[in-house]
Amino acid sequence: MNLLLVAGGTPDAWPQVNSADFDYFVGVDRGSLFILEKGWPLHLAVGDFDSLTEDERQLVQRKAEELKQAQAEKDDTDTQLALALALEKFPNAKVTMIGTTGGRLDHFLSNLWLPLEPRFRPFAGQLIVKDDQNSISYYLPGSYVLKKEADMRYLAYCCLTPVTNLTLTESKYTLNQADVDRPISYASNEFVGETASFSFDTGLIAVIQSRDK
Repeated sequence: MNLLLVAGGTPDAWPQVNSADFDYFVGVDRGSLFILEKGWPLHLAVGDFDSLTEDERQLVQRKAEELKQAQAEKDDTDTQLALALALEKFPNAKVTMIGTTGGRLDHFLSNLWLPLEPRFRPFAGQLIVKDDQNSISYYLPGSYVLKKEADMRYLAYCCLTPVTNLTLTESKYTLNQADVDRPISYASNEFVGETASFSFDTGLIAVIQSRDK
């Protein structure tokens, strides 16, 4: 199951999306309207929808197969609510999130840190954040081989927590069993071939493949 979660960030910053790659579409607030404007199915719409006009809100209500109306004042963001509902429905789904970067920094950090929450951490390896310059994937402890994504130049290993025994191989800059005591981004690394490998024993890492504008 491949699921696309579309938040309210401007489509100008979206990556290229082939709708045929996805089985289920979740709209988050204004992201629900963006899905409809693309002609994609809107399986689930989630949010307080305070960013929509009354006509836009009614359109989303008519077109959504399922709609979850949230209160404007709440503990979770709309994206948190949508992700929680999506994983409740499809706990094995690979979830690609777009429209979650750019714009307000507080929203971006909230989205970047989603896998740090205990309820989402078991699903960290299933989550991907994408925009027109970046592809972010998350990793729990283990050994991994990364494939270079087309048109991406840079590779970064971002320790979101303290990490132990971090080893980076088959990349321009390497590490051998390093212990990292704080969140840090090993930025501006690069692939030297079509794959790169890394491993670590404890913590949570976000791997970012990126390119310049």
